[in-house]
Amino acid sequence: MALQKIYKSICSWGLCCILLLCTSSIGIAQNDTTTKRSKSQQSKKKKLFYGTASFYNDKFNGKRTANGEVFNQKKMTAACNKLPLGTWVKVTNLQNNKVVEVKINDRLHKKMNRLIDLSKIAAKKLNFISKGITRVKVEVITPKKTKKINVKKKRRK
Repeated sequence: MALQKIYKSICSWGLCCILLLCTSSIGIAQNDTTTKRSKSQQSKKKKLFYGTASFYNDKFNGKRTANGEVFNQKKMTAACNKLPLGTWVKVTNLQNNKVVEVKINDRLHKKMNRLIDLSKIAAKKLNFISKGITRVKVEVITPKKTKKINVKKKRRK
């Protein structure tokens, strides 16, 4: 009789352990699918940042940027610490709703509180040269497609 009670208690504990493991593995599988969904939903969501924009001083014209390019005030480029180099962004001036698309190719000084520093041509298009700074919305976009030029090769005779 004593052996039967011990056997029943072992079996019931074993059954409880199996049920516990099964339910916890189902919970883990459910958590995995929810994280996958949230990651795919995050990729569909666009990254938005709000902050202050300024523009480069002329003294930086011709100097190397963080990614090695030579800075040019006449190119649509910007400096930003929150986004990776090479990222294309759409910058909207929140005071007049003017929009430009620029490529991040440089970094701001670590102590600077501004979100983005634009080239002078981009600042002119956003119409804030006289003010010096403005409130902006920065949205990550996919890069513009460049047109491929078909070059005909000369045939050898």
